[in-house]
Amino acid sequence: MKTKGKLIREQLETTLQRFQPLKAAPIPVKGWVRAIRDALGMSGRQMAGRAGVSKQRASFIEKQELDGSATLKTMRKAAEALDCVFVYGFVPRTSLEETVRRQAALVASKRLALASHTMSLEDQALRVRENQEILRGMIQELAETTPKNLWDA
Repeated sequence: MKTKGKLIREQLETTLQRFQPLKAAPIPVKGWVRAIRDALGMSGRQMAGRAGVSKQRASFIEKQELDGSATLKTMRKAAEALDCVFVYGFVPRTSLEETVRRQAALVASKRLALASHTMSLEDQALRVRENQEILRGMIQELAETTPKNLWDA
C-alpha cells in the first residue's frame, strides 16, 4: 500500500510533467515583459497606461524582472496589461521521487556507516553484500515513509 506522502508525490508529479518542456525555454534577453510588449508593438507608455502605473514604473518593472526582484504581484499586473496570464511554478530537475530517493540514500548511507563502524569495533562487521542489501532496504523504507527528519541532514 502506498503511503500518503508517496501518493501526494505521484499526483503532483503528474501535474508537474506538463511543465517539463518549459525547462528548455530560454528567457528572452530583455525579459518576458519587454519581449511580449515589443511583440505586441506596445510602447512603454502604453503598457504603463494599461497597468495604471507611470512610464518610469513600467520601465522599472522590466528592470526588476531582469534582476529577479519583481514580486509575483507586480508580474501579474504586468501580464494583465499585456493581455497575458502570469504563471509560475517549479519544475523538478529529475523527479520528486528521485529527489526523495537520493536524500534517502544519503541518510541511509550515513546511518549504515555509523552502525558499521560500531559493529567493526565489536568485531561484528558485515560483508559487503550484506551491507548493500541492508542499504537498499533502508533507502526503500526511508523513501516510502519519508520521516520528518529525512531532510535534516
